[in-house]
Amino acid sequence: MECEPADRSSALSSQRQRLFETVRVSKRLLLRPADFASSRDDFEVIGAFNPGVIEVQGQVVLLVRIAERPRESRNGFVGLPRFANRSEIAVDWVRRDDVEYIDPRVVQVLETGCVRLTFVSHLRVVTFPDGGAVGPVKGAAFLPQGPWEEFGVEDPRITEIDGRFYFTYVAVSRHGAATALASTGDFREFTRHGIIFPPENKDVVLFPERIDHQYVALHRPNGRTPFTPPEMWIARSGDLIGWGRHEPVFAEKAGWESGRVGAGVPPIRTRLGWLEIYHGNRRPNGPGQVGQYVAAALLLAADDPRLVIARSVEPLFSPTEPFEREGFVADVVFPTGVIARGDSLMLYYGASDTYTGMAELPLQETLASLQPV
Repeated sequence: MECEPADRSSALSSQRQRLFETVRVSKRLLLRPADFASSRDDFEVIGAFNPGVIEVQGQVVLLVRIAERPRESRNGFVGLPRFANRSEIAVDWVRRDDVEYIDPRVVQVLETGCVRLTFVSHLRVVTFPDGGAVGPVKGAAFLPQGPWEEFGVEDPRITEIDGRFYFTYVAVSRHGAATALASTGDFREFTRHGIIFPPENKDVVLFPERIDHQYVALHRPNGRTPFTPPEMWIARSGDLIGWGRHEPVFAEKAGWESGRVGAGVPPIRTRLGWLEIYHGNRRPNGPGQVGQYVAAALLLAADDPRLVIARSVEPLFSPTEPFEREGFVADVVFPTGVIARGDSLMLYYGASDTYTGMAELPLQETLASLQPV
């Protein structure tokens, strides 16, 4: 139910008087790399993280990003994997002296200045039945296909629209990191709809309903020329494929989001507006560093989500647990999916680019923690 614009500020102020301004967060580790078999015997899984999430008939379904790399090491060489024909993985062995490590994830080829990933990613389906154990869906995987996905598919976000499950994902290739769209009705067979935001663009989330008869998405342009602080943008579409009316919505406001801001989970409709839980990244201090990632929130106007009503002045939560502090990339919490049940938000996130965690937050406390704009 939408509330009138005049009520928003007073409602938020009233909540802040009644409720905690610090949000209570309960965390637990859900998935580890060891829970998954590698695609090849000579590869190892190094990450099971950043899942898209949706609830289907009482089951929580996760579309989990699986990152893997070669087990083999060759003296003086670096193995850089990629997907070749028929979704098979090939490895390019490059002289160590010919590349420079940017961070644990990326090397730069000195001759060309172009970068390569030190791993490749694909997506796998996992279900969490109510009261049951983790159960991988046998054979259900979303594998890279074609030249736009040569270096992998990453970081899905799932939204149910008109009875079908649509998910955006990052398609990585020698052409850059683009955002593509796919859909499914059963998480066993998938339909690709192609690239919807060209490189460099990530962190695209779809609103679960039309606004003014159009689909709406948040996205993160990632230009190489730093004219502006990190920003989050909005776009609209008549068919989910062609997107326009692009406008900036939010720019970084604090040191803990000085490096990047990007949409995390698909927006949640509340009585006060659209709640968007996003990630902020602190600008790294030195070479080889990535910078800490945290979770924060925005409240967008229900009838016009270009308008920010309220925002986090401090992160909702930061990396504090060992599985968030230590891993392939240290000090990372990266929200990518949410299930709302009553006053509880079950927030699913990637931890240290290695694990999948789940944080439970009270919805009303989350709204009360936001500062009206």
